[in-house]
Amino acid sequence: MSFVRVGGVPHHVEVMGTGPVCVLSAGLGLGWFDWDPVVPLLAPHRTVVRFDRPGLGLSGHARVAPTVRGEAERILRVLDAVRPGAEDERVTVVGHSLAGFHAEAFARLYPGRTGGLVLVDSSVEERPRALLPRGVRVGATRACGVLLRATGLPRAVGPALRRLVAPTPWAWVYGSSRVWRAALMEYATYADAARELAALRRHVALPGGLPVTVLAAYAGGSRRWLARQRRLAHHLDGTFHVAEPSSHLVMRDRPDTVAKSILTTTP
Repeated sequence: MSFVRVGGVPHHVEVMGTGPVCVLSAGLGLGWFDWDPVVPLLAPHRTVVRFDRPGLGLSGHARVAPTVRGEAERILRVLDAVRPGAEDERVTVVGHSLAGFHAEAFARLYPGRTGGLVLVDSSVEERPRALLPRGVRVGATRACGVLLRATGLPRAVGPALRRLVAPTPWAWVYGSSRVWRAALMEYATYADAARELAALRRHVALPGGLPVTVLAAYAGGSRRWLARQRRLAHHLDGTFHVAEPSSHLVMRDRPDTVAKSILTTTP
């Protein structure tokens, strides 16, 4: 377990394995440990970098509301911190759910550092919109965070709620109001992230010939989600696979499928 400072915030980072680098970024409100089932399958073949965004997991408090460009830069700066002298190294960037936005933005903004892109049940928003201005949503979320801390609600129910989502020995992390505030802020700015990525797609192309894999979760529900994920793969000129049966936490339900998608994207 180690920490690197990015933008004045201590970021929790874990690096394991050997070989070409892949960086794993988990979805909204999740932590580094959500990749635990996948890492042992990757480590014999890849140097695996995973980290917590500000406020989440074991990282320090978030100082600003997130943006897609900011999160893409965060991935870059984390890589530079843990791989000094490897500024020309191309990595496979892997994003789950909301972090799929961040991973795709990284590939577009830093083509010289991107060797492959894997989107694990990534967020998809064809017509992103928000009912309230960003400033109102950010302000309300900060006020809610203060209230949560004052009431002690995260400590009382956070770990139990996390165990309901997926059992983990790290559920105690969700007893911190810091984590709740960060997760709420990611939720409150989700539409902004979707719009920002949509604008980036119009102006910045993916690197030519970049290997892209879109892995969708499916547990026998609506096939509309699969159709949206398939369109995303087509839009990115990537390959499309389905992890079945799997919930949204594909890396926990089908770690073998996730590892295979990563390893075959950049053999």
